[in-house]
Amino acid sequence: MRLSGRSLWAIAAAGAVAASATLLIGGRGLFAADHLDPPARTDPAVDTTPDKAADIADVYAWHSAQDLIIALTFAGPQATNLPATYDRDLLYTINISNDELPYTPEFKIEIRFGKDGDATGVQFKGIPGSTGPIEGPVETNLTQGPVMARAGLFDDPFFFDLQGFRATRSTGALSFRADRNFFAGQNLTAAVVQMPRSAVANGDNKIRIWATSARIGGQI
Repeated sequence: MRLSGRSLWAIAAAGAVAASATLLIGGRGLFAADHLDPPARTDPAVDTTPDKAADIADVYAWHSAQDLIIALTFAGPQATNLPATYDRDLLYTINISNDELPYTPEFKIEIRFGKDGDATGVQFKGIPGSTGPIEGPVETNLTQGPVMARAGLFDDPFFFDLQGFRATRSTGALSFRADRNFFAGQNLTAAVVQMPRSAVANGDNKIRIWATSARIGGQI
């Protein structure tokens, strides 16, 4: 699988601001969060000045025979006529644990926007299989040996019947419909990384993946 275009492939888990989501590759466990979580920081219905850029929407992970691909999405959903969100004062971190001890990452992939005063630059640090930081413009496939990374605007791949959820919660009767998707036709910003599976594998151990966002100051 290659990283390109403005869509994400078929997929699996979720994350939240300064919180976590876990995907057990090869296992059956899955913990999920969602957009606008925690509400006190990111939901405009709760906070009149939400931190949109810090709102992690979802964390997706899947693999081919050779590669592991992870997609971190944030700052959405939004209308397709709006630009991507590149906030130079946010640090996004994708954490990977392969030692069977949850939440003790052996690998930390750090993602920052803004370089030399240009908010449209992106830097990836710590991608397993890389030999150093990977830097370049957004909306571009950036490569270093067997590693590839991309940041930019993507179609929101999450599927959810928000109307059905609200109806179910208010009435107590299941009201979900498979043909109703609140996120259809909306975009978000994403950072996607592709790396060799061998760079993160640890025998038969499960791979746990989660992400965080942290607001900071300064430049790369």
